[in-house]
Amino acid sequence: MIAVHFEKRRASIRKVSKPRRSEGFALIRLLCGGVCNTDIELLRGYYGFSGTPGHEFVGEVIEADTRALIGQRVVGEINLACERCEWCKRGLGRHCPTRKVLGIVRQPGAFREFLTLPERNLHVVPASVPTETAVFVEPLAAACEILDQAAIPQDAEVAVLGDGKLGLLISQTLQASNYRVHQWGRHRAKLRLAERSGVHTEVAGPKLPVATYDWVVEATGSPEGLRQAVQMVRPRGTVFMKSTVHGHVRIDTAPVIVNEITLVGSRCGRFEPAMALLEAGKVHVAGLVSEELPLSDAPRAMKRAVQPGVLKVLLKT
Repeated sequence: MIAVHFEKRRASIRKVSKPRRSEGFALIRLLCGGVCNTDIELLRGYYGFSGTPGHEFVGEVIEADTRALIGQRVVGEINLACERCEWCKRGLGRHCPTRKVLGIVRQPGAFREFLTLPERNLHVVPASVPTETAVFVEPLAAACEILDQAAIPQDAEVAVLGDGKLGLLISQTLQASNYRVHQWGRHRAKLRLAERSGVHTEVAGPKLPVATYDWVVEATGSPEGLRQAVQMVRPRGTVFMKSTVHGHVRIDTAPVIVNEITLVGSRCGRFEPAMALLEAGKVHVAGLVSEELPLSDAPRAMKRAVQPGVLKVLLKT
């Protein structure tokens, strides 16, 4: 079979052996994978990564201990927790200190013809949800995580800084949850996608609002994004940090301390609310797909994914 391989900031296609599943794992045939900003940062050197990337996927179960899973389309949670440590016993397997992470940490990713994941990580995709829609469950779950991390008052005004793939999912998720969302970005065409869901948008100029919002989500993917978000939030406000950036991010901590701003790191989320939003049609993702390419064209897909104006690039088998 073929698999995508990252090494020394280069993407290539390799022929590798089909994986064998262990007890409790499922063997999954890849149907569709999504290139996200984390994959791009891994290619640039994030985590010193080398190997097979990919953690946004939809696949068909070929083999499993649970016979009801065989033949089902599934998506998969990316953290492989030990299930034994203190963190796992507290239901915090996403923070298990010995966890593996699909396509990121010690677990070959989904950008290959066949992959394996624990059956407990899998979620069956409803028949009504197309494969090209379901591939957004993992990043949409990351957007939903914001709602689990803080009790944002109903009808509150929330600023989303950034109009990339994740930023557009976040703004739609918050809008669907009855918040008044104001999204700032640099690309009018991208912002129009959020406007279709009722999000108020504005093209960011050289000067952004100062101390205007109690709640700000930073999703720019830029080293400058956190500084800008801190500028926008009011004293005792909250900034949710969503960007994955390779390298160090410099920030003046004085306004954070003086204004008693809460910084919340925000990563993976639960798949259930994300799937529900997609099934109900409350978050629209078709407009986020810029291009679909075969898995064998992954090197070209990675180059395409970093081009200006490009949103989600899908890999299909």
